[in-house]
Formats: sequence, structure tokens, C-alpha cells
Amino acid sequence: MQGLAQFGDTRQRLLRQLLLARDGAGVEELCERLRISHNAVRQHLTTLIVSGLVQRVEPRPTGGRPQARYALTEQGRELFPRNYGAISAALISQLVARVGEAEVGAMLQELGTTVAATQVPLQADSGEALARALAQRLDALGYEAIPARHGDDWQVEAFNCVFHGLARQHPQVCKFDIAYMEAATGRRIHHMECMVRGGQVCRFKLGPEPSRGAAATGGGS
Repeated sequence: MQGLAQFGDTRQRLLRQLLLARDGAGVEELCERLRISHNAVRQHLTTLIVSGLVQRVEPRPTGGRPQARYALTEQGRELFPRNYGAISAALISQLVARVGEAEVGAMLQELGTTVAATQVPLQADSGEALARALAQRLDALGYEAIPARHGDDWQVEAFNCVFHGLARQHPQVCKFDIAYMEAATGRRIHHMECMVRGGQVCRFKLGPEPSRGAAATGGGS
């Protein structure tokens, strides 16, 4: 067995909690979320650390006694599905060699728009509702996405980049994500943070709702 399937239910749930914990999670947090004892959490963490899947990270400054926090290692993140791996990388490399980076980027944008067109467009009466709907749709594709408030803006954070390995070789694959989300929401999408570029998550900001005049004329860039 590979991926999460090699673990029991509790350990799978613990690993998913760590995937969602951008800054790591403490034993107390994991106890509350998993509804198991401190000893059970510590035993699971110890096993996962020995396996190289989890690591201890710097605690967040709280002014009190520092509490140990734990996070996935890169090996641990690889337990989660990363679709379009070696075959996709080879395919894109061939396309780049034949038509060039710019043309491949344009093709990926068109593909993202095409995929979104096969689904029901997202409709929501607020930025928050739209962010939640988009996060749910991305989550169904394996992105482990959640809505997140940043100041006055609603954004979407994805903790599992399904193109992670591929994007390291060909960063233009992120154009697919952007085009897909823009077509699904009818909003401009701004890529605020990217795991390939060293970010903790892939974070996307929803642009403002287009004006009726721009929507009617097909304007807006």
C-alpha cells in the first residue's frame, strides 16, 4: 500500500490535521481535533517522526512557556496525492521543446478555462460565500483548500498543490490553476503565495466583482 492507505484511520486523520496546520500543531490541538488522549497523540507522532514523515518545528511565540509543535516533512507531504506526475512532466517537456514556453503557458490557460466550462459556474452573494464555494471545489480536486480572511479580502488557501513536483520543473502549470479559478468564479484571481516559490501554502486572492458594464461588454482584463 502507498500514500495514506498504509496507515490506520487515526494516523491518517492526524496526518491530515498536520497538512492543514500551516505553522504546525501542538499535542493539545491534535488531542482536541482527533478526540484521543495525549499519550496516543505522542505515540503516533513518535512513530511518524522516526519514519521521517513528521518533524518538530519552532513553537509560536506566545509569551508563555513554549509548546512543542509538529509539522509534516517534505516526505510527509508526498503521502498526499499529487496528480499528473512523471507522465505529465514528460508531456510538458516535449511540448515546450516543440512549441516553446509561451505557447505551452497559453495552452494551459485554455485548458483551465475548458475544464471549468464543464462544471456549473460558482454563484454566491458575497465574497465569503464565493471563497467557500471555490475552496470546496478545489478540495474535491485534491487541493485540501480552505477559505481564509486576510484583512478585508477573502482568499483561498490550498495546502496540497496537486502539481507540486511538476510546477518545480515547469512553473507555467500554475496558469492552469489561475485560469480554472477565474473561469469558475468570473473574478480575477491573484496568486499571492506559492509553495513552489517557498510559500507555506498556495494562496489565491479573489478580485472584486466585475462591474455590470464590463460584464455586459466583455471588458475587463
